[in-house]
Amino acid sequence: MSSSTPDDRPEIDSLDLSGIRVLVVEDSWQVGVAIKRLLQACGANVCGPVATTADAERLVSEEAPDVALVDFNLRGGELANALIDRLYDRGVPIIVVSGYAAPPVALEKAAAILPKPISHTRLVESMRRATAERKAPR
Repeated sequence: MSSSTPDDRPEIDSLDLSGIRVLVVEDSWQVGVAIKRLLQACGANVCGPVATTADAERLVSEEAPDVALVDFNLRGGELANALIDRLYDRGVPIIVVSGYAAPPVALEKAAAILPKPISHTRLVESMRRATAERKAPR
């Protein structure tokens, strides 16, 4: 997570994610825990963080998330392409996080692509947009 400036730290109540189930897939424990704390402070139900595709798939099999936050590079050099494909096929909106300027992800599969370091505001806004689109009638 990036260090926040006052402009990047809006009031937590204005960032309500109550009732949203979020899967966090992040290989950096410190970053994963910081994301989890932020999302929980906004009311989200957070699964993870997990650092591998196998662990993410186990959590998804237990209960499908409303949205997934997926780091592109995972533990041991594993890339998240296959996980992103499976989540997309299941209809789970995916927010990809990466240190790459442009991660090699098919743009139609990502609800958002956020560069590291992650802005608190952009992260929560992306979560809200991704879940609003999912809940909107088609």
